[in-house]
Amino acid sequence: MLIDGYDGGPLVPGESLATRPGFWSNHLLAMCSDGRTAERPVPEWFGEDGADADALSETLFDPERWPVFRLPAEDGPGAVVVYRNLDGDHGVDYLLVHPGGSHVEQIAGRDGDFSGPGLTWRELIRIADNPSLAAEGVRDTAVRFLLLLPLLDDLGVPKTASARLVAALAAVGAPPDGALLAAEGLLAHLVRRPRHDPMWASPLSGR
Repeated sequence: MLIDGYDGGPLVPGESLATRPGFWSNHLLAMCSDGRTAERPVPEWFGEDGADADALSETLFDPERWPVFRLPAEDGPGAVVVYRNLDGDHGVDYLLVHPGGSHVEQIAGRDGDFSGPGLTWRELIRIADNPSLAAEGVRDTAVRFLLLLPLLDDLGVPKTASARLVAALAAVGAPPDGALLAAEGLLAHLVRRPRHDPMWASPLSGR
C-alpha cells in the first residue's frame, strides 16, 4: 500500500481491525474523560474488556505494520486514518484525500494531544455518510463516523449529535448504558478541548 509522504512506512490495510474486540477502546477510550464524567472510562463501555484492548493494541501499534483505514467518499474529498507506528513515537494521522486520489494532505494528528484544524460536524457527517461503492475501504457509516470522530472541531455541534453518537456506538457493539456513558464523555471532551485558531480555514473550504 502506498500513500504520498509515507514511503518509508510499512502500511497495511487495517479496515478489518475495526470489527475486532478491543479496537474501539484503543481508538476512543482516552477521549472519554475530561474530568467531568462521574465514572472512570472502561473498555466495557464499548462492549469490550481490558484483555481485548491489550491484545488488539499489539497489532494496532505494531512498528512493523502500520494499519490504514480508508474512507473514500462518493462525492468530494474522502479521508484516511493512519496508525503511524514509529518505534517509540507512535501517533495517528488523519489525511484528506481529494477526488481521484490525486492529492493527499494531512489535516490533523494525535501524538498524545490532538493537533490540526479538524472538521466541522457537517463536514464529518458528509464524509461518514457518503461512502464510495467503487473504491476499497470502510463502507459502514457507523464505523466511518467513529473513525473520524476525533477530528470533530466545532463549537456548534447540533443537539442531535448525542443520539447519533449513541446509535453509532451501539452499532459497533457497545451496550446501551455503555454507549450513553461513552457518548457523554466523548462529546464533553471534543467540545471543550482547546480549539484551533479561528482564522484557520477548514481543510474542506478549498482555501
